[in-house]
Amino acid sequence: MKIRYLLYIYTVIIVLTSAVKDEFTALERQQISIETPGLFDHSDAFTIDFGAYRTSDFSFPLPVGKAIIVNGTEMEISSQKGDAVKAMFDGKVRLAKHIAGHGNVIVVRHDNGLETVYARNAENLVKVGDKVEAGQTIAIVGGENGRTFLTFYIMVNGGRLNPEMLVFPKSHKLTRRTLMFKLKGKNVETTVVGGNQKTEKATEQAFYPLPEAKVISAYGKRGGRMHSGVDIKTKPNDDIFAAFDGEVTMSQRYAAYGNLIKIKHKNGLETWYSHNSKNLVSVGDKVKAGQVIALTGQTGRASTAHLHFELRLNGRAVNPSTLFDHNAHKVKEDVYKSFQKTGKLRNK
Repeated sequence: MKIRYLLYIYTVIIVLTSAVKDEFTALERQQISIETPGLFDHSDAFTIDFGAYRTSDFSFPLPVGKAIIVNGTEMEISSQKGDAVKAMFDGKVRLAKHIAGHGNVIVVRHDNGLETVYARNAENLVKVGDKVEAGQTIAIVGGENGRTFLTFYIMVNGGRLNPEMLVFPKSHKLTRRTLMFKLKGKNVETTVVGGNQKTEKATEQAFYPLPEAKVISAYGKRGGRMHSGVDIKTKPNDDIFAAFDGEVTMSQRYAAYGNLIKIKHKNGLETWYSHNSKNLVSVGDKVKAGQVIALTGQTGRASTAHLHFELRLNGRAVNPSTLFDHNAHKVKEDVYKSFQKTGKLRNK
């Protein structure tokens, strides 16, 4: 049994080890791919624990886009004209200019030792030396040949890193791994040394719709009327996430709800998201848990910008706290697993 376990660990380490590749042309190396001064001055290795990152410490570079990995080191994120490109982590803009073959390019050197590259932008909104925060809009998405998309790289010490070591392309989530970056000659080897070892296929299919929010009005009777959901608040135009995988059945303005999105899930479950300033999905869209679907707002009958979130089972309202821990901002895993098996929820 011990031998089998050791073989398993060995296999995981081999699979989740990635060499940083230098696949830039000579011109690219002059302007984009350069070594980070002082990165390995005190040690030939450093680690980053992405499991310790808060929601506000990270942003997917194009939250409304659809991402694919190209050639192992490039992420291409398709979107629509006018969509905002976001900084992945806090950092400082090292390069912001037009480069032949890449269009408008931004390179951000982050506080954690990594660099991110955002290429083919329609417009750069930051300049060299600007300090940026995770989630800050730094550009407007561009593209080429009639297609709208962002070309995105993650670099360490001037070499490209497989983006899937850090982020799941489909769900747009951090992998929550601890990564070690070790200098070997002129190359950097990246290895998973802790945290989440799962692939995207095995990740939890549930997500709190408004991370780091606080409840301002609970489910239940309110002023003599039934409040059939929970009101949660962060800030105006904050990202709203799909709670589970599903299909959009409504995305429109609807009476007192204002801009409303309804998503149909398995086992007769449905989630509603309302008062949105902007809906980012359409009827018929297939969405993934953790996908950005709207922005918080004050449309409809609302006294402040917030998300009114409803949970419905077979058409009847269910207290969202039955399935979600509003203080921890996550799904109640034991309840959710039971629901997946039985299709039943005990309304509180």
